[in-house]
Amino acid sequence: MNLNTQINLIIFSFIFGMLFSLFITINYKFLYQGKSLFRFIINLMIIIVSILVYFIGIRKINNGILHIYSILLIILGFIFDNFIRSKLLKKHRKL
Repeated sequence: MNLNTQINLIIFSFIFGMLFSLFITINYKFLYQGKSLFRFIINLMIIIVSILVYFIGIRKINNGILHIYSILLIILGFIFDNFIRSKLLKKHRKL
């Protein structure tokens, strides 16, 4: 795999981690509404759609080869998004 492909995979994985954090935040809004079957179906759909979007993305970038650093970058993107969101909420609450 060439360097260009690896950089594209790194950027895609990091951005996907941030989007996955957003998906989880949206999921929390549905988690406390409705019946338990509805909540289960919504959770399952969000997880399946997230996985499919990621694997379609890496399929386009590097033929679907999953590397350990791509998983680490998803986690880093998730943590980064949560950190930024918490800083923005703290700043917003002070105003």
